[in-house]
Amino acid sequence: MKTIEFEVLGKKDTRSGFGEGLLEIGKQNKNVVALCADLTGSLKMNAFEDEFPERFFQVGIAEANMMGLAAGMTVGGKIPYTGTFANFSTGRVYDQIRQSIAYSKKNVKICASHAGLTLGEDGATHQILEDIGLMKMLPNMTVIVPADFNQTKQATIAIAEHDGPVYLRFGRPSVPIFVKPDAEFKIGKADLLIEGTDVTIIACGHLVWKSIEAAQQLAEEGISAEVINMHTIKPLDVKAVLDSVGKTKCVVTAEEHMANGGLGDSIAQVLSQHTPAPQEYVAVNDKFGESGKPEELLTKFGIDTPDIVKAAKKVIQRKN
Repeated sequence: MKTIEFEVLGKKDTRSGFGEGLLEIGKQNKNVVALCADLTGSLKMNAFEDEFPERFFQVGIAEANMMGLAAGMTVGGKIPYTGTFANFSTGRVYDQIRQSIAYSKKNVKICASHAGLTLGEDGATHQILEDIGLMKMLPNMTVIVPADFNQTKQATIAIAEHDGPVYLRFGRPSVPIFVKPDAEFKIGKADLLIEGTDVTIIACGHLVWKSIEAAQQLAEEGISAEVINMHTIKPLDVKAVLDSVGKTKCVVTAEEHMANGGLGDSIAQVLSQHTPAPQEYVAVNDKFGESGKPEELLTKFGIDTPDIVKAAKKVIQRKN
């Protein structure tokens, strides 16, 4: 029996990582400005507003207008960070993002909190599970889904140096912190968290920690799982996928998103083009969410730790 030890540095919500990162990059770069659609507290943008009131713009419940304002600000050299819930950052304003930001490659950072089932009691109308697919399909758009507080802070700072539109997705619940505070965040470069030989588990966002837990359980049963934190969905780290699956010959993808159009589909596309291999999806299967406690919803919709363990065992059987 093998055990996998993973250092946990506490628990905190990823939206707080965004708030701290926004304040820090605001201090470093005077061209950074922030816009919010009446959710300053929920997005943890208060500190930036207090420190730089002249660079903070409260637009009210007018998300489409916020995207247009942000696009215009880039013409004058500003680097706007927009902040609202993921549902309102994408579905409500898709036309404005497509026409005013992505098409002309405007340097807007679309920062989206309260994504996925872990929004919990707010229910299906707010728990968008299609946003990764919506955003990754847009030409010129970079899509990032960090795994914990530290990585969200690091990503928030890093995207200021990227020239072009970015979709940064994070959430509300407190989750284990396992990324080192001084770790380097590289857009498009996956993090290999655990090395293994029997199965590859590729995850993003809140499901990364669940994948670590799954790898620990699998190790106790003699199964060696490799875990990859694919924090950048687009551009995807194709080399990391091929190197790992070339070794394990099978893969599980895990995400707090619809199976259609998410991380799993991006991985499947890579495999079909380069090295076909068995794949199992741990994702929401063509359903809207519902109101409930976050952890209970993850279990009900089949995207919890036991589901990753089950998928890993199933995909290993498929390769034999």
